[in-house]
Amino acid sequence: MSILDLVSISEGSTARDGIAASMSAAQLADRLGFTRLWFAEHHNTENLAASATTLLISQAASCTERIRVGAGGVMLPNHSPLMVAEQFGTLVNMHGNRIDLGLGRAPGTDRMTAQALARSSAEPQAFAQNIYDLQGWFGAEGMGRSLPIVAAVAAGTEVPIWVLGSTVNGAAIAGQLGLPFSLASHFAPDQIDDAIRIYRDNFTTDVPTAQIEQPYVMAGINVLVAETDAAAEREFTTLTQMFADTVSGKRRRLQPPVDPADVPGRDNPMLTISAVGSPQTVKRQMEEFVARTGADELITVTYAFDPAVRERSLELLAETWF
Repeated sequence: MSILDLVSISEGSTARDGIAASMSAAQLADRLGFTRLWFAEHHNTENLAASATTLLISQAASCTERIRVGAGGVMLPNHSPLMVAEQFGTLVNMHGNRIDLGLGRAPGTDRMTAQALARSSAEPQAFAQNIYDLQGWFGAEGMGRSLPIVAAVAAGTEVPIWVLGSTVNGAAIAGQLGLPFSLASHFAPDQIDDAIRIYRDNFTTDVPTAQIEQPYVMAGINVLVAETDAAAEREFTTLTQMFADTVSGKRRRLQPPVDPADVPGRDNPMLTISAVGSPQTVKRQMEEFVARTGADELITVTYAFDPAVRERSLELLAETWF
């Protein structure tokens, strides 16, 4: 059981407040026993402060002791692969062997912002080649596999690489590269079953990039746990309002919870993969999702207007799941 954090900014708060709340939650997750904490790269958003993922990872690693910390993910089209290798190699040298690198082919933003950020190709062949080079830089010699360039700070760090995806295309790439697959089912539920099947069907260890011996799926799920179902449903309206804003093009920070009946589009199909309610309700919903997918690991996403509500949700989830 792991956590994905987009470092949300609530109405009336600042990015500084959002980052501080994120680090407080990181320390709590570390104490509660969650497996890993990942930060997701986003740009040109009013309500999210997760843009510079490596800086967030470093700060979270500095204030925790046990939990793995990483990117879920670095959107590779926005970055030079060599720079990613050097940054994540530096993280390992600073914080030890608990750093993960999840890579995505999407830019994590709109087209205009993507053009302003673009540094590498998102084409499947180029994406695979970039991973091949990254593994070379993380290897014992620190040498790119197709480029005779040394990344001394990355040498020998062997940073684990994951492939992120929301479709069958990303799943096929992850399988063909022999890498673990992180499925963005928490906002892209349409191809879940096909993506997992195609990942497992395409999985091979007979390639230079293979990192694991058998398929490994981590699936995303929205989670909000409160003392009662009604209380959780009300708090969850912060997220349903955010998704309604996305659909309507409204740009604002996270909103306070309201009566669920007052949220337009509260049945947004993008939020199908969610577990919301009391501890017993959430445990049942999550168990049903695991039974459906056969996921090896769940990565939970929790938005709350009040950071204290999020931390209580994490506590209740840990109490009922671990």
